[in-house]
Amino acid sequence: MTQYDLAVLGGGPGGYVAALRAAQLGAQVVVVEQDRVGGTCLNIGCIPTKVLTTSTELLLKINQAQAFGITTTHAAADLPALMDYKRTTVDTLVNGVEQLLKQWSITLVRGSGYVIRPNALRVTHPTGDISEISVRHIILAPGSITAPPPISGSDLPGVITSTEALEITEIPARLLVIGGGVIGLEFACIHEALGSQVTILEMMPTLLPNATDEALAKRLALLLRRRGMKIHTDVKVQVIESIGKTLCVTYANTAKEERIEADRVLIAVGRLPNTQGIGLKELGLKLNGLAIAVDETLATNLPNVWAIGDAVGGMMLAHKAMVEGRVVAENVTGSQRKVDYRSVPNVIFTRPEIASVGLTEREAREQGADIRITQFPFSANPRARILGETDGIVKLVCEADSGRILGVHLMGPHATDLIAEGALAVQMGATADDLAWTTHAHPTLPESMLEAALGFRDATLHFHTR
Repeated sequence: MTQYDLAVLGGGPGGYVAALRAAQLGAQVVVVEQDRVGGTCLNIGCIPTKVLTTSTELLLKINQAQAFGITTTHAAADLPALMDYKRTTVDTLVNGVEQLLKQWSITLVRGSGYVIRPNALRVTHPTGDISEISVRHIILAPGSITAPPPISGSDLPGVITSTEALEITEIPARLLVIGGGVIGLEFACIHEALGSQVTILEMMPTLLPNATDEALAKRLALLLRRRGMKIHTDVKVQVIESIGKTLCVTYANTAKEERIEADRVLIAVGRLPNTQGIGLKELGLKLNGLAIAVDETLATNLPNVWAIGDAVGGMMLAHKAMVEGRVVAENVTGSQRKVDYRSVPNVIFTRPEIASVGLTEREAREQGADIRITQFPFSANPRARILGETDGIVKLVCEADSGRILGVHLMGPHATDLIAEGALAVQMGATADDLAWTTHAHPTLPESMLEAALGFRDATLHFHTR
């Protein structure tokens, strides 16, 4: 039996990054994965959804070409070709990860893993054969699963989750989305671009609860409603019924009960840590609900057993799992690095995009911070004007005395790219003056960050508020 230094249970973004970094540091590593490497993110999550987002945004751009001085015929989605493009992109990236594992001499074992001891895994292979892996350390990275909705009728034909929503074979005339969080809104914008009439039901008072600054969430809801989406917040879905070829959803708010019909219903109510059935309770591993309890070094209560990614709870984001993977790999190989979540951004590929990092205005005030808010609209940015994407704003949450940037919140063109500067500012403890005196190229979208930073000293140049 081969004795490995490290076994990683799960080959998603956190797991494969942990394996790669540990191998770089000299460890002999095995990864146990029951499906394809890349996990939810690469196979049925962030990557395929961004393929659909990119393609549908291009579709809209082509059909708006006249506004840019370009004459075209009307463009339409070719769904089989779109699905081929999505699959090819995903397959290319999955194969790339597998090649990286090979190049670092990491053993990839296909099968379902079960922790039998803090230094051993049992693997049930696709053939039904069972083997045992002996290790010095185990990193648990089993990821997450779609949260089962407590809604009667959720198993009816035509009611789908985000996984089924990735396989678009026809465009529903009416799509009802249950859940106004990140997943629900991204799919809502994809289907809107394809021509569906979209309705969103959210049980919280605002869209994107706990995902971004509340003011940005309200502003996004306003823009979506202006485009024709129907949005109902602070409601509870009671039942889904099938009436002929139509699905009927009954929901209630504080005042009354309503019914709405749709051709397809997408349930996007979140995800849960995938921690059942892999031996954790039997081993005595401490859990916080379904999530694995870890300390700031990502160690569990069991010696030489670590955990990362969606399975430890918190923000269920691929890049957060990747950071944890790097941290835990260094700790497994002898370091004492602590994970730092301050600069983990949340990125939302709606239209317009939203991105946030650090404290929201509400969080900063609840913590008792004396803050100053400074903002700048993309409508005053030349590059945004050229792109024809002027909806949105840059919002900085700063300490009132020092100007230290506590949070950055963006809504607008390429916000998911621009947030990198905000994440660096939060991580380094930069001030608004630091951003303001950093020369930003012209004409570019990041100039909006510069202008917002200038606003801390009431020195914004290209926008005036009386």
